[in-house]
Amino acid sequence: MKRVVDLFAGCGGLSLGFQNAGFDIVGAFEWWNIAADCYEANFTHPVYRDDLSDVECAIGKVSALRPEVIIGGPPCQEFSHAGKRIEDKRAALTEVFAKIVTAISPIWFVMENVDRAHKSEAYSTARAIFQAAGYGLTELILTSSYCGVPQRRKRFFCIGSLNSRDEFLTQYILANMSATEMSLRDYFGNSLGFEYYYRHPRNYCRRAVYSIDEPSATIRGVNRPVPRGYPGHPNDACEINDSIRAMTTLERALIQTFPPNFKWSGNKTEAEQMIGNAVPVKLAEFVANALLHHISISADTQQPISSVSCVDYSLFREWLRRINTMSERAQRDTLSRLRRADSICTLPPEPEAYYVFTLEQSSEYKKLKNDVRSQLKRAVTLYSDYCRAASIANG
Repeated sequence: MKRVVDLFAGCGGLSLGFQNAGFDIVGAFEWWNIAADCYEANFTHPVYRDDLSDVECAIGKVSALRPEVIIGGPPCQEFSHAGKRIEDKRAALTEVFAKIVTAISPIWFVMENVDRAHKSEAYSTARAIFQAAGYGLTELILTSSYCGVPQRRKRFFCIGSLNSRDEFLTQYILANMSATEMSLRDYFGNSLGFEYYYRHPRNYCRRAVYSIDEPSATIRGVNRPVPRGYPGHPNDACEINDSIRAMTTLERALIQTFPPNFKWSGNKTEAEQMIGNAVPVKLAEFVANALLHHISISADTQQPISSVSCVDYSLFREWLRRINTMSERAQRDTLSRLRRADSICTLPPEPEAYYVFTLEQSSEYKKLKNDVRSQLKRAVTLYSDYCRAASIANG
């Protein structure tokens, strides 16, 4: 089983899906105490209540768990359809996720967010960080109802694999989505005990009454009863009547494909917020199974999915900061370029001129632009200087 760490874990929808698929979740990070309490009540591995925006501290703590896979969903309200649709300081957490991933350099990562996130400036920055570190990216907006979830919920996924081509998983994922959407009746049968229900709209220009013979609309953090004098909507599944009600908290959690025995913490409002924020468990499981397929294919074909790293990136980065007084951005860029060189041609303990010659002869290196080649060689030169300094210091 591959070792997984979940960042911005919330109540654990993404973790549970990966766990169900067979991954070994070794730790999770969640700053909101209520969600961390909920996570802790449902999993046996530790949850760390750390502020991941302290990137240097986070890198040390996550790295200590030795993850082969990092997953997570940075807070996404700033990208949401429901909000003001502007990017605030929470958007920076998308970049934080990318910085942590590329500093630790796991073989694979999965980042999820709302569908609008892929057009954001924050994601554009994160994407560039991933690519500079040598990750191939599969980027997809998935509609949950085609992926084993009875809910028409759209989520953006960026799946990274070190030293792989872009879109390495796209064809497999598309081929394994169902041809038709899953309705509530498909998933629950007749066990819900009702045929129609109320889901509060953002405004009354939208419908509010749905049938169980269609997927649920997106489960949000807001769950309100039918208001007095609800005017109805031409697209409602039926006319409003006394039997129509809003779904309960538990029913909404089940539609998010959490198991019935999942333990919820906090008050009703907090539980509803956690449920609305969560990744549907079965959607997470669908993505996890797709990643498992890629891992197994990579192993079967003996493709080089990771360099044999003898590089202690954390010590090298500290040397860059202390000796060369580099800015954080310059340190990160240098490490990303060194990782890319390492992925093309494995770095020896002390790279010398022959290593650079070997690197220059590789077909992958020759495909790079001249400025990128120069940047890679500069990073290797700095690493060589670091190795010599460390050798002298150690006698």
